[in-house]
Amino acid sequence: MASTGITEEPEKGLKRLKEEVLAKTDFDPATLWQWGTMQAMAIIEILKDCEEKFGVEGQKLVCNALHKIGLDVGRQILKNTKKDENTSEAEFISFYATVINRIVYASLEAPKIDHTEQVSFDILWCPHQDHYQAFDCRVQRYLVQGMLEALKEFGVAENFQVKFDTTIPAGAPTCHFTIWKTDQASGQAWKEYTDLIELKALQIASKNKSK
Repeated sequence: MASTGITEEPEKGLKRLKEEVLAKTDFDPATLWQWGTMQAMAIIEILKDCEEKFGVEGQKLVCNALHKIGLDVGRQILKNTKKDENTSEAEFISFYATVINRIVYASLEAPKIDHTEQVSFDILWCPHQDHYQAFDCRVQRYLVQGMLEALKEFGVAENFQVKFDTTIPAGAPTCHFTIWKTDQASGQAWKEYTDLIELKALQIASKNKSK
């Protein structure tokens, strides 16, 4: 599979930041939040503009790109990783989610293992929460979808499903997520909800285009 460009020496940039920038200069790490917010809002605008101008094809183009990045990130997380035989599938999934939440998404998280076939977590603070509109969170679905695909490649979470229960941009105190084991039939819930969101986005784009 062709590289997305971020798999090559992923540690190089982080090592340089820690050793040459943060350790030796007066660089304020809070500016990374400003930079990251700009990038995030740019992606949302690109998606909206592509939907408005090119319709479903534009939507697929951007969403497929996000999915590829999510898959690449998931593969990086799991590279050279081995699941301990004493670690349950639920525990491994919970830890994988924690790595994504705290490192990839730079968010504060409160994880919970509900039972042997379900885990959940609350995002207590997200870097995007003060800028995202509720509908903007749909962008994260494609990144997460790629990360889940990487987990399935790893051999874990084959029949696990993820649900966004609440989000801070929609007015909830936390973003709450549930990950649970399903059968094949109910495992389509994620895709079905994604399809509904995509349809709604295209309807909004069509209305904006006709103004």
